[in-house]
Amino acid sequence: MNVYISSNARGARFKDYRGCIEWLRDAGIINVCYCLNSPELPLKGNYDDSKYKLYFFDTGIFVAMLDEEAQEDLRANKNLNVYKGALYENIVGEALVKSGYDLYYYKKDDSYLEEDFFVRKKDYLVPVEVKATNGTAKSLRTLIKSNSYPDIRYGIKFTSGNIGYSDNIYTFPYFCAFLLKDYLKDMSLSRCKGM
Repeated sequence: MNVYISSNARGARFKDYRGCIEWLRDAGIINVCYCLNSPELPLKGNYDDSKYKLYFFDTGIFVAMLDEEAQEDLRANKNLNVYKGALYENIVGEALVKSGYDLYYYKKDDSYLEEDFFVRKKDYLVPVEVKATNGTAKSLRTLIKSNSYPDIRYGIKFTSGNIGYSDNIYTFPYFCAFLLKDYLKDMSLSRCKGM
């Protein structure tokens, strides 16, 4: 359930939704992912609480809300294209929350630059990309290479592929998302090229 809601979405006002969203969050039904004003530290003081995405707290609820035919397709591993991106993004978001992270994303207005999640590692900001396919992560590469984002040195990409490393991007299969916090804790910055 990747739902984008902002104060200017089709005449809707953020205050109209705030109570419902807080209730769903407090009831343990959804996770709220807030939009960063800029991809830089600090996270908590750098987001717009009127722009956010919603994820199910439990991906099983997301699957259960699908119609019966879609559920059968998912179990048979076919016709995933319609739900694939939302499903995998929800799985990673759920793993991050259950690891103790708050959820943040970034979307630059009038640009292709968009990143699914951000986590903090001491003095660094780590962008996290979730790819439904094994394609390139253009926004992730832009954030890492740009001098405009000094808090970002490397990134994490979750995909259906194998573990890998290239151009300061660490790639992991989706099922490793729950291990991210431990991996970042043990990771030394010297392993990141160019630092």
